[in-house]
Amino acid sequence: MERKITTVTEQFAMPALELVEQVFTAHENAAEGRLVRRLVEEIRAGKYYLPEMEWIMTDETDEIIGYAMFSRFHLEGKYDRELLLLSPVAVKTALQRQHISKQLIEHGFEKARALGYKAVLVEGDPRNYRARGFETAARYGIVAGPNIHLPHIDCLMVKELIPGGLKDIHGVVDYGMYPSLTTGE
Repeated sequence: MERKITTVTEQFAMPALELVEQVFTAHENAAEGRLVRRLVEEIRAGKYYLPEMEWIMTDETDEIIGYAMFSRFHLEGKYDRELLLLSPVAVKTALQRQHISKQLIEHGFEKARALGYKAVLVEGDPRNYRARGFETAARYGIVAGPNIHLPHIDCLMVKELIPGGLKDIHGVVDYGMYPSLTTGE
């Protein structure tokens, strides 16, 4: 099976949204699917969007089988040229556990390093991200703000893209720029 990783073009923008919604609906519920789809739309429409860091994996028929978005992120108004947010990551449900997300994430790391980014932040299940080198963000002085309700402190993670990249990066995580994550609608 031939698979390739490319950036999201106009042709794939809507199918990528549909994949994200389908995967999160199947994994969680319809409300979560809609919420994550809205998050992608908000990131695409905002100032932190990096079209060159929105990735898909397609199969030999050009069907999208995986998706990963990296966008600029700030902590208390700082570091938005050094820090990326990895969110969301989605793999077609029938093809999960085939290292598709691993390949997309590692590809994103490589491209992020080339663009000069120092670190990547992610919120999620540590079991899904530890193998990619993510560590608990609080160890680096990066903590969830009062409006972020994590199931556990380890669910907010960060990965250095270059050695010592997090030495001077610290602060409070706030998703205020994304209404879907702050209003609960």
